[in-house]
Amino acid sequence: MNKRIPHAQKSLIAAAAALLLTAACTPAPKEQKIADPGTQVSGTVELWHFFTEREAAAIDTVIKDFTSTHPNIKVTVKAGQDDSKMTQAIGAGNGPDIGLSYSTDIVGKFCSSGAWVDLAPYIKRDNVDLNRLNATTRSYTEFDGKRCAMPFLADAYGIFYNKDLFAKAGIAGPPKTLDELTEDAKKLTVKNPDGSLKTVGFLPLFDFYENAAAHMAPAVGAKWLTPDGKSAVGTDPAWKTLMTWQKNLVDWYGYDNLKKFRSSLGEEFSADNAFQRGQVAINIDAEYRLAFMKDQAPGVKYGVAPIPTADPAKYGGGYVTGNIMGISKNAKNPEAAWELIKYLTTDDKTIVKLANSLKNVPTTTGSFSDPGLQVEPEFKVFMDIFANPNSLTSPPAASGPAYQETFGTFVTKWQSGDIKDLDAGLTDADKQINSVMTLGG
Repeated sequence: MNKRIPHAQKSLIAAAAALLLTAACTPAPKEQKIADPGTQVSGTVELWHFFTEREAAAIDTVIKDFTSTHPNIKVTVKAGQDDSKMTQAIGAGNGPDIGLSYSTDIVGKFCSSGAWVDLAPYIKRDNVDLNRLNATTRSYTEFDGKRCAMPFLADAYGIFYNKDLFAKAGIAGPPKTLDELTEDAKKLTVKNPDGSLKTVGFLPLFDFYENAAAHMAPAVGAKWLTPDGKSAVGTDPAWKTLMTWQKNLVDWYGYDNLKKFRSSLGEEFSADNAFQRGQVAINIDAEYRLAFMKDQAPGVKYGVAPIPTADPAKYGGGYVTGNIMGISKNAKNPEAAWELIKYLTTDDKTIVKLANSLKNVPTTTGSFSDPGLQVEPEFKVFMDIFANPNSLTSPPAASGPAYQETFGTFVTKWQSGDIKDLDAGLTDADKQINSVMTLGG
């Protein structure tokens, strides 16, 4: 079984990491020095990453490629490491030379705290052209003018839909609007004789698999922050549109019915994934699911499409995020660390090799158009989502994921019915978000 970090655990781990950084990374980092151009780089460098099993093996393959062309550098790899372990190690002074994180939400905290060093001196010295990176990936790898990370492939979110279940329900193709998603979800839902849910067209609970508020925000074009860095959830009417749509569908199913159904489903990153088992007909997910489908559910006939939108004119986009790499502030060999990061994030052939094996979206203009990139029709959909101007990502903040965590608490109460007044609830969420962002920053 190949496992990534489930979204719900990502959020908790990122929040814990943010707290660890606040407590452990307050001392000013030592003065950063880099070698002169042309200096021979050698020694050992340690890389920590979160991948396991099949995906970890793909990382090992490109690391072997690197060491074959950089014989003076030895790479020690530690797989299956989440952000909290890494930040705790950094705070204790024994962190890895390089961290590979799954959370772009933590960039603001990493950059502002100094947990990861500023890469600008290395980029300038080696004449790395950042314009070769997609604009979105550039935005989520820096904060407040400081670039402490580089993008290690990207994730684009859309929907997966079960073609057999669609045909059985008489639905010709994927929904393009939220209204169509509601209509299709109802047609695709099947109940047991006792009235319980057997198959769900679309499971609208925000805490199910990848149904994060951030991943759904592009459906309505919702903005998290105002230009001055304050919360926008109480003033941007798009959030009210999304919350209203979601709660109406929850109420149609019945919140308790959905909770009971959800409790019977398998883990997201397992062969028992509810979409892969045909228990959920439409699911929000990213391009990496393509590899899991091939590996764990080869018999399922499915299609992929952009996330349905409230405004048909905005259709085609989705949520974009990715993995990030940085040099720890207490790296023992920062020069070798940068050499490896540069190889993994700017070498087009290496990026293509990784994209083909991990089924993640490449992040440089050269790799995006490389003839060696395996672009199946389904993968092409996610590449188009990645490049679509209507796609959104979560803006970095000095408090890390605090604003999303706080809003997550609100939406959980909202969907359960504990919050009756949406306007008042969003206003209160605004105040709470601004408070935690002030404390976190």
